[in-house]
Amino acid sequence: IIEEKKQYDLVVAKDGSGNYTTVQAAVDAAPRSAVKTFTILIKQGIYKEVIKVPADKPFIRFKGEGPEKTTLTFDNFAKRLNADGKEYGTSGSASVFINGNNFVAEDLTFENSAGMNAGQALAINIGAQKSAFKNCRFLGHQDTYYAGNGTVQYLKDCFIAGTVDFIFGGSTAFFENCTINSLRGGYLTAASTPQEQKYGYVFQNCKITGIAGLQSASVYLGRPWRPYANVVFINCEMAAHIRPEGWHNWGNAENEKTARYAEYGSRGAGYQEGKRQVWSKQLSAEEAKAYSKENVLGNWNPFL
Repeated sequence: IIEEKKQYDLVVAKDGSGNYTTVQAAVDAAPRSAVKTFTILIKQGIYKEVIKVPADKPFIRFKGEGPEKTTLTFDNFAKRLNADGKEYGTSGSASVFINGNNFVAEDLTFENSAGMNAGQALAINIGAQKSAFKNCRFLGHQDTYYAGNGTVQYLKDCFIAGTVDFIFGGSTAFFENCTINSLRGGYLTAASTPQEQKYGYVFQNCKITGIAGLQSASVYLGRPWRPYANVVFINCEMAAHIRPEGWHNWGNAENEKTARYAEYGSRGAGYQEGKRQVWSKQLSAEEAKAYSKENVLGNWNPFL
C-alpha cells in the first residue's frame, strides 16, 4: 500500500483495502479543474455501477490491474425505464460517461452487460474533448462505443466487441493495434462525422475478427449514420466474416455520394480485391500517409 500511495492518488478496492470501494466515490473525491494527471488505481474486481466523470474533472486517469481483472460494468439499455419512468435512450444507456477532458484509462474493461437482445446499450459515452485508452476492452453488443461530435480519442492495443454499429458517433478516433471483434452479423461502424471534419475513424494495423462460428460475409465495415461518415482502414487484417463489398449505404443511395470510406493495405479473407463498393476508395501509398497518427492526432501522445 505504501508503494501504491506514492504511485497513485487514490486506490479503489472491493475488499476495502483502498481509499474507496466504488469507482464513483473516487471520482467524486478527485480535484476539480486539475491541471495535471490524477491517477485512480482500480484494483481487480467487477464494479457494477454507472460511473460519471464530470466536465469539471479533467486529467483523471483510471488504472486497472488488467483488462481481465478490473471490469467496470452496468446493464442499462435504451428502452429501460429510469427512476422517472422515462426511457434511458441510447446515449443515456452507458455504463461509463466520460466528460472530463484529458481522460486516460489503462488496463481495464468497460462493459455493458445488458445482453445480445437488449438493443442499444453503450459500454461508454465520451463527451470529453480528448481521451485516450491503452490495453482496454470495450464489451457490449449494439452501440458498444460512442463518442460525440467535437471529441478526439486515441485507442492503443484495445479490444472492442459488439454486433451492430458498435463503434459510432461523430468523433475523430485513431485506433492503433486494436482488435475489433464481431459477435454476430452486423456493422462495425456507424460514423456520423461532420462534413467539415477532416478525420473520422482511422484504424491502423488493426485485426478485424469474429467469434468462432460466425457466418462468412455477414458483417459490413460500416454504414453512414450521417451522410459524411468518414472511416479509413490502414494495413488491417480482416477475417472472412467481412463482406466482400465492405460497406452499406444505410438504404439511401444518396449516402454513396457523400460517405468517405477508404482502405489501404487491407488483407485476409475479408478483403477481396476489386469487390468493394465502387463508391468506396482504395488509397494509394501516398494518400494513405495522410492518415498517420501524427496527422490525425498532432503531437498529442498521452502514453509516452
